[in-house]
Amino acid sequence: MIRVLLAEDQGMMRGALALLLGLEDDIEVVAQVASGDEIVPAALDARPDVALLDIEMPGRNGLDAAAELRRRVPSCRVLILTTFGRPGYLRRAMEAGADGFLVKDGPVEELAGAIRRVLRDERVIDPALAAAALGTGPSPLTDRERDVLAAAADGSTIADIAARLHLSESTVRNYLSSSIGKTGTRNRIEAARLARHNGWL
Repeated sequence: MIRVLLAEDQGMMRGALALLLGLEDDIEVVAQVASGDEIVPAALDARPDVALLDIEMPGRNGLDAAAELRRRVPSCRVLILTTFGRPGYLRRAMEAGADGFLVKDGPVEELAGAIRRVLRDERVIDPALAAAALGTGPSPLTDRERDVLAAAADGSTIADIAARLHLSESTVRNYLSSSIGKTGTRNRIEAARLARHNGWL
């Protein structure tokens, strides 16, 4: 049996995926979690063969969890399954060591097939997303610029961002200015919107 960990914050979606995968003769869902912070502890406990990870989850995101999972449970294959087919997410997933990247609107048979394929050391990537990622290019933002821009996305003031990230206000302004320049936008709201659309945040 292929042992699967399922990380999905929406209860109905998680339950449906577990039920559908459980109908496969060779797949068993051995752990289900609803937040990114639970992924690695659950994997250390259940020792799955494959982890299906959503990206946008409470706590840490699935991409950050994927990188730690590959370090701490190297035998576990990582398959990203997301609603948001953003080119930047695909690049970041591959950099984090993911073995596959699929969007949730595909048939369950395709998902089951992908689980089997990553166990055969194949890389499984949604073809349309792969083409889009090649067209978009890598993120121009540094890690720190991305942190500051993400913190600014909710309309926080410079002072609030500085306090949250333990930076000076002038440093925050510099990072925001640099992010706006690199994204070719007019202000930090537009820069955050574009970066989120491309999966850079």
